[in-house]
Amino acid sequence: MTNITHDTRTEIEDKAVLVSLVTDAVKRTGINPEHSLQELVQLAETAGVEVLDVITQNREVPDSKWFIGKGKVEELRMAIDGLGATTAIFDQELSGAQVRNLEESLDVKIIDRTQLILDIFAQRAKTREGIIQVELAQLTYLLPRLSGHGKNLSRLGAGIGTRGPGESKLETDRRHIRDRISDLKRQLDEVTRHRTLHRERRKKSGAVQVALVGYTNAGKSTLLNRLTAADVYIQDQLFATLDPTSRVLELPSGKEVVLTDTVGFIQNLPHDLVAAFRATLEEANEADLILHVVDASSPMRDEQMAVVQSILQDLGTADKPQIVLFNKKDACEPDQLEMLPTGDGQLKISAYQDQDLEMVREAIQDQLSGGNVTFRIPADRGDLNSVVYRVGDVLEQSFDENDILYDVRINKADYEKMGYLLHDYVQNRS
Repeated sequence: MTNITHDTRTEIEDKAVLVSLVTDAVKRTGINPEHSLQELVQLAETAGVEVLDVITQNREVPDSKWFIGKGKVEELRMAIDGLGATTAIFDQELSGAQVRNLEESLDVKIIDRTQLILDIFAQRAKTREGIIQVELAQLTYLLPRLSGHGKNLSRLGAGIGTRGPGESKLETDRRHIRDRISDLKRQLDEVTRHRTLHRERRKKSGAVQVALVGYTNAGKSTLLNRLTAADVYIQDQLFATLDPTSRVLELPSGKEVVLTDTVGFIQNLPHDLVAAFRATLEEANEADLILHVVDASSPMRDEQMAVVQSILQDLGTADKPQIVLFNKKDACEPDQLEMLPTGDGQLKISAYQDQDLEMVREAIQDQLSGGNVTFRIPADRGDLNSVVYRVGDVLEQSFDENDILYDVRINKADYEKMGYLLHDYVQNRS
């Protein structure tokens, strides 16, 4: 057993012992078990749990009845009794039968990593869409496990594992829960339809969209606030921001783009949660440019970047133009800072340094730029003048006989949307 130092960031409701099982299958995934466990500590603290101790076990495969070995269950029971813990939190997903067996043996609430993440999302969800998404994910997760959550449902009071749908819904039979899931899906479809219409309006207006993505707690919301003077909630916690927030960002040229903050990613993000939040995550899919915000000070930086890229790949977004922002450079050790990659589309920044923010604005502008183009527009085609101004920044305007010459710094995203109207009038490109 290993003692864990922790900080309490919200009101403490549960006292827990954390459990991690390292199997051969886990090792093959490339996931660092130590990092995953430290992340579980952060997740627990974010949920308002006091972490008392951590127990780990190495096995070739999980025990079908207990998940961990029978001897380890006894060790866990002694730790729980000795420390006065009310909860055991497992770093991997448990079956309903395993939860039931562990509850009967340990007489405490049994929570796994997936349920813990769902619980945090239930705390954070504020908008109607977010609340629907979380309840849908929770019910979808719990439906096949109802028989294994008797202890969680029968205990009085609050705490992890009891937020969101609430006891009354979970104590009804499976048919009622399936009905509730169907109802939530209908509600979510309606909200998604409105979001899609909103996206289409933004597209028709010619608005260029830039999405902030990254591992949870990488500093996306801080960056959004600093770049756009937004007032998005910021806290040094995992999943501080759930609901996507869009703000107008003015580039050095004066052009405005829409900058959207998205929910943070994490390894082993529950499948049900990804499915429920797909409409929200698709903000990244609709973007013309991705800003991948990385916590440069994290010792697991490369692994976190790989998780983000994997999720973007699943969303069909990985091939979009991307700028990597190695954030929190002010929190890096000198050797960490020196080891950061440098190159096109990679910047070392601190969201709190004004010169770095200006560098980000310029990088966005450069990435969106498609070079310079001269258009020769006949004087009798006045209808095209407004199009010229919408596809880029007009650097110079001159007259030649019956034509108007425009030297334009092209914005790639705008030109892809409207440039077809001007193809016949390109004089030269540089």
